[in-house]
Amino acid sequence: MSRYTGPRCKICRREGTKLFLKGERCFTDRCALDRRNYGPGEHGQRRARISEYRVQLREKQKVRFNYGVSETQFKRYYEIAKRKKGITGENLLLLLERRLDNIVYRMGFASSRSEARQLIGHGHIAVNGRKTDIPSFMVKEGDQIEVREKGKKFEFVKTALENAGQRGIPEWLEVDEDGMKGKVKTLPERDDLPMEVDETLIVEFYSK
Repeated sequence: MSRYTGPRCKICRREGTKLFLKGERCFTDRCALDRRNYGPGEHGQRRARISEYRVQLREKQKVRFNYGVSETQFKRYYEIAKRKKGITGENLLLLLERRLDNIVYRMGFASSRSEARQLIGHGHIAVNGRKTDIPSFMVKEGDQIEVREKGKKFEFVKTALENAGQRGIPEWLEVDEDGMKGKVKTLPERDDLPMEVDETLIVEFYSK
């Protein structure tokens, strides 16, 4: 399954929670979920039958859409997480959190992960001084992330940095707003993730 390219606000309404897919708009009264807090479509306000499978699927989809990865990518991350030591569900979330597009978003250089992917894909991000155009690049502790010179001139990057305070910069990241660069001080832990999710449901979904 390819990456979803339809209306992003419908995703938040379907999952019943803000995934901040539209950047700064999600913090305003223009947020679709605040205006229509029910599912999309003509049957959105009907009470759906809640099965165990549905609950597990919705939790998986919520995380997948939040990080903006395809089903194939998500399943691959799950398989890697299952092989690693520790708790599979936590391993999965921490792997997704270490993606470069997520780090660029968390540092405030982009207002959404899709915007961060575009910035990376066009070659405007450097990791440890080297241009990196792969959004799925896995960062490590101590990595230096920087917006390259051309990217520093973009207004959307400046605006994203100005508004980054609304969602906050994680403590495990260090950001120099003036220099538009940052550092991964330490790798994130489960308690560092702000998203409310029950990862055990995802493990149950794939364990069937």
